[in-house]
Amino acid sequence: MSEGDDTLLEFPCDFPVKAFGNDTGEFEAVVVELVREHAPGVDIETVQSRSSRAGTYRSVTVNVRAYNRDQLDAIYYALTADSRVLMAL
Repeated sequence: MSEGDDTLLEFPCDFPVKAFGNDTGEFEAVVVELVREHAPGVDIETVQSRSSRAGTYRSVTVNVRAYNRDQLDAIYYALTADSRVLMAL
């Protein structure tokens, strides 16, 4: 890590991005589409999706190959700007 870096991550790295939203039939596709805008190499086979116990909410984890902090920031900004995403981690 060079002086002035504000992250402990070493790039490039594999990084899981998780988003939560209402469990609509389209939520997983929405999250994948938003992430792919900034990480086009996302492999749909590695996406994990899980419904809440009551079936109200869905979590979607997308593994991305991150090349820098700006890319990760752009992914999180895109997710949090979308009204269908309630939270992103």
